[in-house]
Amino acid sequence: MALVDKHKVKRQRLDRICEGIRPQIMNGPLHPRPLVALLDGRDCTVEMPILKDLATVAFCDAQSTQEIHEKVLNEAVGAMMYHTITLTREDLEKFKALRVIVRIGSGYDNVDIKAAGELGIAVCNIPSAAVEETADSTICHILNLYRRNTWLYQALREGTRVQSVEQIREVASGAARIRGETLGLIGFGRTGQAVAVRAKAFGFSVIFYDPYLQDGIERSLGVQRVYTLQDLLYQSDCVSLHCNLNEHNHHLINDFTIKQMRQGAFLVNAARGGLVDEKALAQALKEGRIRGAALDVHESEPFSFAQGPLKDAPNLICTPHTAWYSEQASLEMREAAATEIRRAITGASCRHRAAASGNRRGRGSEGPPGRNVFRGRLDSILHELVVLFISEETSPFCTSQHKTREPWRGAPLGEQQGAPFSLAEDQGCSGLDPSHFMEI
Repeated sequence: MALVDKHKVKRQRLDRICEGIRPQIMNGPLHPRPLVALLDGRDCTVEMPILKDLATVAFCDAQSTQEIHEKVLNEAVGAMMYHTITLTREDLEKFKALRVIVRIGSGYDNVDIKAAGELGIAVCNIPSAAVEETADSTICHILNLYRRNTWLYQALREGTRVQSVEQIREVASGAARIRGETLGLIGFGRTGQAVAVRAKAFGFSVIFYDPYLQDGIERSLGVQRVYTLQDLLYQSDCVSLHCNLNEHNHHLINDFTIKQMRQGAFLVNAARGGLVDEKALAQALKEGRIRGAALDVHESEPFSFAQGPLKDAPNLICTPHTAWYSEQASLEMREAAATEIRRAITGASCRHRAAASGNRRGRGSEGPPGRNVFRGRLDSILHELVVLFISEETSPFCTSQHKTREPWRGAPLGEQQGAPFSLAEDQGCSGLDPSHFMEI
């Protein structure tokens, strides 16, 4: 039997490990200026002053990668994007030199994070983006649902005369007192906490569900914590969503979870459209199970009342994904996004690295201070090297007693039809895997 060169085999395996790792951005007098592109916009007046000394900035104003110029696909090392374009694995593979994507906003469900990581592309976001604006808009929606100002305005525009007490009762039917009502927040991150502070000023009793936060924050803010989703739905007079969207919490609010809500409760969503099953919501509004709903985000955008399941739904307020917007917020987000790109080009670490849905709080992929974002696979490479050079037979540290345990993944999903979690009544908690829940 021919002798095998162990060193040669190890070298080949190491080469396979390092396959697909994209080299760092080369920047300096001996290298061409890197290209950075704004994928789904055309105004670069804010980004240009921050990047002009390091990179060439271009805009694409595209709705899909099919509309992006070939030069950008082949040469762009950095990309900035809003929420109007989606990048799947197939789309990401079209970019030949891309190293970093910065989402101008907090959510990044329109980017395939897992595929980006496997392709060596860092994905960053701006988690503090428009927190104040989104919280203000959420409170405005809640006040509109309780006091019915939108419908009262429409009645007057349609020529309805309101004078007698009977006419007032008729036109303002459904208006409710706020003080003493219970507001339930699904997700208690930056936006959720900002909403809680505002809601308490109006007299709401605030409860929240967030499996990631440590105990104690509820005492500092004077709110109450519940530990299961169904408990929150059962106790709340109004439910407001403040969590990111991933493949596990898609249609978190569906026919099954709506039945867990109080009869005649309100629903507000200024987070992500895919969190709500719009068909189930429309049916619940028609049947009166939900008294009213306010949506700033929708499953299909741009939203139109002329089509879709919500076109005939009563007691519904919709706005066109504008809860985040103000001139100040837009300026801050764009400056922060351009600064992240600049940090990446200069070899610094990203401040806010996005993560796949399985990571805790969406921050599991953040490296330690000083790590270059283009070394995102360094940990996995080192792990492979350890496995390569230290086998279980030769290492005293690799024994059967030290095998890594599989992490707990919660109860199987989908056991209840249409439900994003399975009930475990005997344990007094839901089987929703905390790793599937990410707050904003």
